[in-house]
Amino acid sequence: MTNNKSILITGGAGFIGSNFVPYFLDKYKEYNIINLDLLTYAGNLENLKECEDNPKYKFIKGDICNRDLVEFIFNEYDIRGVIHFAAESHVDNSIKNPGVFIQTNVNGTFTLIDVAYKYWMDKPNSYKKSYKDCRFHHISTDEVYGTLNETDLFTESTPYAPNSPYSASKASSDMIVRSYQETYGLNTVITNCSNNYGPKQHDEKLIPTIIRNALKGNPIPIYGDGKNIRDWLYVLDHCKGIDLVFHKGKAGETYNIGGRNERTNLQIVDTICNILDIKFPINQNEIIQNSKLNIQNYKDLIVFVKDRAGHDRRYAIDATKLENELGWKADEDFDSGIIKTIEWYLGKYNAK
Repeated sequence: MTNNKSILITGGAGFIGSNFVPYFLDKYKEYNIINLDLLTYAGNLENLKECEDNPKYKFIKGDICNRDLVEFIFNEYDIRGVIHFAAESHVDNSIKNPGVFIQTNVNGTFTLIDVAYKYWMDKPNSYKKSYKDCRFHHISTDEVYGTLNETDLFTESTPYAPNSPYSASKASSDMIVRSYQETYGLNTVITNCSNNYGPKQHDEKLIPTIIRNALKGNPIPIYGDGKNIRDWLYVLDHCKGIDLVFHKGKAGETYNIGGRNERTNLQIVDTICNILDIKFPINQNEIIQNSKLNIQNYKDLIVFVKDRAGHDRRYAIDATKLENELGWKADEDFDSGIIKTIEWYLGKYNAK
């Protein structure tokens, strides 16, 4: 690898990480990226094909909970910064198997930040001379704040009130990062984001599920009454926010990154079906034509299923702090971002 500054990115083969890594490599010529990812169900190296031959990029398959491995990476590559994406993040899975979420999200974050502290610092509040600019950036979620009423927004001062094992594990990891800032003087920043969407997202998530099931002529499942509200953030806008906070955010601060695009799940499925009706109408869809399904448009596939346990009603983020202090602004609104997203999935599912 070149003699640039090396930063460790964890979970870089996941949805957000695999959008961030090529963006970052393309924008900054002064960094090497070491991508540590266990490649569980959510990680996919196909998402990083464009980086494989880049001399500034190295992939290592491994677990963030493996302290020996993390210490080896810091020593071998002289890590000067961490951007920590790696996490178990699927709420339904956390309800079925919470232990995995505690292990990865809590213990894994502790392992990473403790190794960083001991590698960069001599003692509390004393950085080693050549490591004084090293920073640990923790990627978190708006779900740590719990659920909202119909009008308020999550701000950086909203009290934590996680409602699922997933959000509880992320809240715990946020607190561990905060403690290393407050106790040891480690240079940390935390970003809490709203729901991301865009290319490379795992098939199980809401938007890819809607698109995939529609194209296959399968029922499109919607939890409960479909009126749960989320604030949707295009993934590349999130990556640009992370970039800004990593480079210019104030140490010890939290920054919320949100798209100001509140939609109910019903509105989401409605929008996607309308776009698919135009871009890949049912009369061009051979799977549906051959299945003899008697449907006029993709919306006819919508079915309502039993609601998820502990399903938060509404999330919405106030990104004013990030906008005012660091100048971030989302480039995509939902109407433009969802078209780009659908076009990417049409290519993935060979439906063009």
